[in-house]
Amino acid sequence: MSQIDCSSSNLARWYLIQTKPRQEGRAEEHLQRQSFECYRPVKRTEKKRGSRAATEEELFPGYLFIRMDQTHDNWYPIRSTRGVARIVTFGGMPIPVKDELIEQIRDRLLAPPPKVTFEQGEAVRITADGFNDIEAIFLAADGDERAVILLNLLHREQKVTLPVSSLSRMEARA
Repeated sequence: MSQIDCSSSNLARWYLIQTKPRQEGRAEEHLQRQSFECYRPVKRTEKKRGSRAATEEELFPGYLFIRMDQTHDNWYPIRSTRGVARIVTFGGMPIPVKDELIEQIRDRLLAPPPKVTFEQGEAVRITADGFNDIEAIFLAADGDERAVILLNLLHREQKVTLPVSSLSRMEARA
C-alpha cells in the first residue's frame, strides 16, 4: 500500500470518506491512482485453522481517511470515484480529523495484541466503565484480544465477551 507524502503541506488535513458497502479497498485504490493520500485502517489476523492465508479486517467498515488541502485540492473527482459513496460532512462542510487521532490508530494497530493469561475457571474482576469492579469467572479466550466470561446478572449466569484489557486478576483476600 503506497502512500503519497503530503506532509510538507501544513494545510493538508485528514477527512473521512464513506465508501460503498464492502468497497473500502476499491475506493482506496482508485483514490490513490488520482494521487490522493489515503489511510484505510485494517487489522491483520493470523492464519486460522484450515485457512492458508492471513486475513484483513476493516477497523472502520465502510470508511477510510483521505488527506487533502481543503483550499487547494480539487474535491469534485472524489464523489465520482469508484467505491466512494460520499465525503462525510457536518452542516454541509467536511470536518477535519485530528492528525493525532490518525497517529493513535496507527500506533494501536502496530502494538502487539495483549495475551490472555487467565486460566479457565479463574475469578476475574471487570475494570471496564459501567461494569467496574464486578466479579466474574474466566471461561475462555475468544481470539487474541477478547475473553468469554461467566457473569452473574439478576441471579442468572450469562456468558459475556469482553476485551481482555478490561479484566484483571482478583486479589487474594486476607
